[in-house]
Amino acid sequence: MEDTENIFVKLKDRGSVFENKQLLDPRFLPSHLPHREEQLTSIAKYWIEALNNVTPTDITIYGKTGTGKTATAKIAMNQLKEISLNEDVFIRTEYIRCTDYTTENQVIVRLCQQLGRDVPSRGWTRGEVLNAFRDIFKKNAFGKNMILIVVLDEIDILLKNDGDGLLFTLTRTDNVSILSISNHVEFKKYIGTRVKSSLRDKEMVFPPYGAQQLIDILSERAKLSFKEDTLEDDVIPYCAALAAKIEGDARYALDLLRTTGELADENQSDTVTVSFVDEAKDRIEHDKITDVIVSLPAQQQRVLEAILKLTQKKEEIISGKLYDAYEEISRGDSVSYRRIFDFVNELETLGIISTNTVSRGRGKGRTNIITLQCDTNVLKDALSS
Repeated sequence: MEDTENIFVKLKDRGSVFENKQLLDPRFLPSHLPHREEQLTSIAKYWIEALNNVTPTDITIYGKTGTGKTATAKIAMNQLKEISLNEDVFIRTEYIRCTDYTTENQVIVRLCQQLGRDVPSRGWTRGEVLNAFRDIFKKNAFGKNMILIVVLDEIDILLKNDGDGLLFTLTRTDNVSILSISNHVEFKKYIGTRVKSSLRDKEMVFPPYGAQQLIDILSERAKLSFKEDTLEDDVIPYCAALAAKIEGDARYALDLLRTTGELADENQSDTVTVSFVDEAKDRIEHDKITDVIVSLPAQQQRVLEAILKLTQKKEEIISGKLYDAYEEISRGDSVSYRRIFDFVNELETLGIISTNTVSRGRGKGRTNIITLQCDTNVLKDALSS
């Protein structure tokens, strides 16, 4: 019997256009973030108070997916931590992704654990958890009070799921500063008056990246991630142009460039060509849309079906027209008009649609225009799968 060649050895010897593919992962945190210097400086101007033993003001960051919100906040955290080591202060910065920790208790327990307290994830009462958390703020062995900066990413997810109890607790705890990150300006509708009065946050908006800015971002990453002379000159500008059409999403641009390189490897090509970009776009969109849509509740799928129907008719999609199309598809099994707005917000968060508020002129008010952000054929296939 002949020995079977190890498949991994065979694939490993194929070669690759990549030098270090990990640098194109959207989760990779670079030391420098092009075109976000202004936003980084703004955060630093608030947080510098901590170096004077003053608790910084709260901050809220808004922006579409892929506009550098999380990366900028994390770079600010790292730089503050670095400089604070040489100062006579006791500062801690902690990051919480609210898609992973979706209740007040889960977040407080996680913060205790990150700050060195042995608090179990289950079994303790809310009062016991809060006492353990607030006990951390007693003076340390050197007589210093701790200043804690908490970054709450995708905070709207937690607020929808659990209300504003977490913000109430944190704003009522001395020496805590909150930086909230959200894709939606409207997330504060989930915050009650008592918490809003304590939050008093400074708001910052991260605008979408333009095509040239995305070129700069991709070029900087590509120098380190691809082998020399493997990229055709037009690949990066084309990836940037496609991403600029999708709300200036840098995550999508990076994913597109990485997938383009992977396709070159699969085809055993020594050169990454523009033709691979189109194939990568189709693969990413199909995989993403299909995975998301099959997991959506039936009512949200019907809303998407209504948006698809109106898009194919080349009609301007406003709320009233969308609801009429949705009711027709639902055939009596429909939700309220108000609930449709929640569905639209959730679909926008997923990147499947976008909304844009336009003025109709004096006396006519403002209207939300809904636009599909994926290929109609891909969406049609996903809805029928």
